Amino acid sequence: MNLAIWLTLAVYLVIMIGIGVYCRKLSSGVSEFVLGNRGIGAWFTAFAYGTSYFSAVIFVGYAGKFGWSYGVASTWIGMGNAIIGSLMPWLILGKRTRIMTKHLDSKTMPDYFEKRYFSHTLKTAAAVIIFLFLIPYTASVYNGLSRLFEKGFGIPYKYCIIGMAVFTAIYVIIGGYKATAMNDFVQGVFMLVGIVAVVLAVLDQHGGLTSSINAMGDIPTDSGETGLFNSILGPDPVNLLGVVILTSLGTWGLPQMVQKFYAIKDDRAVKIGTIVSTVFAVIVAGGCYFLGGFGRLFVENVDGSPAGGFDAIVPAMMETLPDILFGIVIVLVLSASMSTLSSLVLTSSSTLTLDLVKPIMKEKMDEKKQVLIMRIFIAVFLTVSVVLAIFTLDNPQTIISTLMSISWGALAGAFLAPFMYGLFWKGVTKAAVWASFICGVGITVVHMCLYTLKIGDLDLPMTIGKLSLASPINAGAFAMLLGLVVVPLVSLITPKPDKEKIEKVFECYQKQEVKE
Repeated sequence: MNLAIWLTLAVYLVIMIGIGVYCRKLSSGVSEFVLGNRGIGAWFTAFAYGTSYFSAVIFVGYAGKFGWSYGVASTWIGMGNAIIGSLMPWLILGKRTRIMTKHLDSKTMPDYFEKRYFSHTLKTAAAVIIFLFLIPYTASVYNGLSRLFEKGFGIPYKYCIIGMAVFTAIYVIIGGYKATAMNDFVQGVFMLVGIVAVVLAVLDQHGGLTSSINAMGDIPTDSGETGLFNSILGPDPVNLLGVVILTSLGTWGLPQMVQKFYAIKDDRAVKIGTIVSTVFAVIVAGGCYFLGGFGRLFVENVDGSPAGGFDAIVPAMMETLPDILFGIVIVLVLSASMSTLSSLVLTSSSTLTLDLVKPIMKEKMDEKKQVLIMRIFIAVFLTVSVVLAIFTLDNPQTIISTLMSISWGALAGAFLAPFMYGLFWKGVTKAAVWASFICGVGITVVHMCLYTLKIGDLDLPMTIGKLSLASPINAGAFAMLLGLVVVPLVSLITPKPDKEKIEKVFECYQKQEVKE
């Protein structure tokens, strides 16, 4: 790797830290540190949403694994991310989330559950779920970046992880959400330019788009069939649908995603952000999965699996790129990873401080002390996730896609339905929220114990027809869909919430209509 690439990387990191220092004085209070004082504009929020959504997990882990499994049809995952994961939540959740959370003065998702459903125990439970299940997702982010750094620079995996954690900690601890949003914008620009350049360069190595697609059609599946890896729906459309649901619908219930709507400035910003976020997702997610769909042209098939494992597919595709393009890939993945990581650690630290620590403190915590504790928790969260990431290095059961699936399945499975229904329907009950929490976390944990960790000596079925029961992807998708059914059913048969309290919660929309 030549000196120019090292210098580019150094300049990039200096810019990130510089933005954090610039935003330090703008992040002294709790609202400023956590939500940018609810004054973040459309472009910054849209890029923050997109860069938090698409990390090294997508570029290295998911693009490699699902590109191998479904071929060119894996591009549907990126399109699903753009329509279901970006456009629809902005249209359906964006405006109402901004209005209600501002009305309730809720700064975190657990805080929303407490004030919307009048239950402090719901707040505590949600905070614990967020802390526990954001950790494996964070570990998967480290994993994806570090594999590329190790291949490109020859730096040992664990040092890559530690370095990434340190740089992220510096600008998040110093500048809070505003620094994160500004950095996300810069990182998003790198991602847009980088993914277009890399896709064109990689396809050119096999004679361009048409030749690459034809070559994919010549590759046989495990059963010996050809013409499937370049087909519209690929060799396994049933399980492909499960991936689309998990990676797209999941954003509707992930705290690090929906909290972006808490901070957006106004309704006009929501409208502009909807367009920007969707275009960003089409280019980045569509490009990543489209690129991964050609992985079999670059990696040898060994007994149905890629040589070096699924997480080695995309790094192997990058090996043949010129130094300057590989440098662009490094900055691209670093941008994607640091933006997602900053969002995760800020979400976790604010949740721990505001929803767990503050309520049990006997002495009242002023804003300076709350911000200080959040900064400490950022360091703690990063340390724990670094240890987990290093521990999972040589464990074949903890590939990137598995870690992310466990995290998204539990979080979105628990939160999606009660969060979304709570914005629209006055009849959602506290019991229904508990039922969703139990289903989301319960399904994820039981599946993880039985299939991923293989605790016990049970002879479990692995498939129903073509549907993989062992897939944590499908388990997570099922948890999300089940919550959408459980919440209204339980709400219909359990005691209704206090009508007067509910009317006060929903009066924010009436005030908005009068204002408009």
